[in-house]
Amino acid sequence: MKWVIAILVYFATKRIGLAILAFLVASLFEGNVSRGGRRRSSQDFFEFYQQRASISNVATMLMALSAAVMKADGKVLKAELDYVKNFFSQQFGNQFNREHLQVLKRFLDAKEIPIDRICNDIRTRMPAEVRVQLVHYMFGIAKADGDVAESEMRVIQSIAQKLGVSQKDFESLKNMFYRDVHSDYKILGVDASATDDEVKKAYRKMAIAHHPDKVASMGEEYQKGAQEKFMKIQEAYENIKKKRGFK
Repeated sequence: MKWVIAILVYFATKRIGLAILAFLVASLFEGNVSRGGRRRSSQDFFEFYQQRASISNVATMLMALSAAVMKADGKVLKAELDYVKNFFSQQFGNQFNREHLQVLKRFLDAKEIPIDRICNDIRTRMPAEVRVQLVHYMFGIAKADGDVAESEMRVIQSIAQKLGVSQKDFESLKNMFYRDVHSDYKILGVDASATDDEVKKAYRKMAIAHHPDKVASMGEEYQKGAQEKFMKIQEAYENIKKKRGFK
């Protein structure tokens, strides 16, 4: 039943975030009946819901990780907050409201965020291409104020590792926001000493792995981020081609 509900919500809204939330809520109600068929008491269900909501609610998990990045450099700027608000508004639509902002504020005020636990839950629920896109989103938060601080970089790298994002994918994403003289090569996942054929092969591989179609079923903001990432890959390849003079 929970899968049916999630599918219906997705086709009605075209937002994967809402579909996941519907699946999780349906799971709660399925879990409200014990193995022997006996319904849990109201108190049991309340405690069960609290536990699940704190761990499994997609919006809550993303807000927690967003907060970790936002406060990594010791300050939370309006540009970062606006970036996060826009992402959630696009991804969750009217379901994103003032109450969600209060949840974000609680995470921003918290002394510690259970990043390990949250990343582990996301890792078991979301495919690799979506987790890569989440890291891209976090870099977007850090870059919203015009600069990615070293402290923000360390937090994002830690989250990426815990999400199971490969070092190669992380370096590629990093160099889309934090450039140096070899960034074009790093975006494609090769060394500057790579041959022309190796560069071409790396580009084809990255273009296939990170094509926007991979997240076509996700919300508008995920698709926008994927398109931006794909364009960065193409741009890096074109820059190398011009430098080396090959077609």
